[in-house]
Amino acid sequence: MAQGAVRTGRQVLVVVALAVAVAAFLLVAAVRHGFFDLQVYYGALWHWARGGGEIYDWVRPGTQYGFTYPPFAALAMFPMAYLPWNLAIVFSVTASVTVSAVLIWWLLDPVARRAGWTRWYALAIALCLAAAFEPMRETVNFGQVNMLLLFLVGADLLRGVDRGRRWAGVGIGLATAIKLTPGIFIVYLLVTGRWRAALTAVATATGVTLLAGAVAPDASREFWTQALWNTGRVGELAFISNQSLQGVVARLNPDHPSTTAWLLLVAVTLVVWVRRSRAAVAAGDEATGLALTGVVMCLVSPVTWVHHLVWLIPGLILLVDNAYAAPVRSLRRRVLLGAAAVGYAFLISRFVWLWEKDFTGVDGFLGGNLYVWISVALLVALPIRGYVRAGPVEPAPVQATSSRAV
Repeated sequence: MAQGAVRTGRQVLVVVALAVAVAAFLLVAAVRHGFFDLQVYYGALWHWARGGGEIYDWVRPGTQYGFTYPPFAALAMFPMAYLPWNLAIVFSVTASVTVSAVLIWWLLDPVARRAGWTRWYALAIALCLAAAFEPMRETVNFGQVNMLLLFLVGADLLRGVDRGRRWAGVGIGLATAIKLTPGIFIVYLLVTGRWRAALTAVATATGVTLLAGAVAPDASREFWTQALWNTGRVGELAFISNQSLQGVVARLNPDHPSTTAWLLLVAVTLVVWVRRSRAAVAAGDEATGLALTGVVMCLVSPVTWVHHLVWLIPGLILLVDNAYAAPVRSLRRRVLLGAAAVGYAFLISRFVWLWEKDFTGVDGFLGGNLYVWISVALLVALPIRGYVRAGPVEPAPVQATSSRAV
């Protein structure tokens, strides 16, 4: 009993020390964005709900940024227009932190059980590390919806599809109706042969989109005929924060980026993704399927701002999972833990921003696109595991009649 209490006390001290260190790091390293994106949502919703205007006509003063999500997203966020601004901030931060904790628990708990870690301790350490993760802190500081979308998709793939539940696909459908890019997970369900879940996702996305059309026909008409095609509303493709394949191509020639080169890169990337995703599902490794699809979404999307890279979180956690599945002191364990540590270190560092003003030259190509290279490495090299029952590995029984080590 005393030994357990001492261990718990030490773990509490480690968590507190790490939390203090992360807080100090954030005070120095984190950029204060003033909930910029949340201000865009809030302003557009207020203009629509209370100002008598159309949501897609509103542009934040002094910028080109307006509401870019589909009408169902506007409908889901509609109550925000009636909240005081400070309460809207509290709601945004609380929602992101809560769903992040749940998602990380879903991914980490099987790892903790297999490795024999104290589960609350593993989660506390992971949440501290997640707070320092640049895409996560950017998501919170911008007031973005990225973690909510990842949570909806994760609910399907980690808690629904792999357990044969009837509602599997609903989360993916809702995420797709809120922001179109998660629609690639519908393609993932199709290429891996989960037809029922794919149809459920399509039906959900279609149903709530039609609902939004019935409630807000003018906004729906404007989005699908005009706002969707106005790429100027999302920002410059060559901006260093765009860590997608399109961003790489655009930074090679900002004035005339090659569409052909981008499409060829996308085609090769999708071929790799389809093959690896099918292999993951065939092995019963749904978590890796989630990670690979999140990575490929970031790569092939025309615009992947740094805060969108929260979709790399499952891949980094799975590197640690695979490392602890390897034999102790093995080269495989060291390589996988090293890869996870290096990837995480770069993704908390704002490293690519060193080339924000000038991304020319070899150093600009390699360093300014570093987050893209990390995504490519995860797509190509993230290990695929067969089904492993969650829980610590039991030692093999020793034969009583044997006189030598087995």
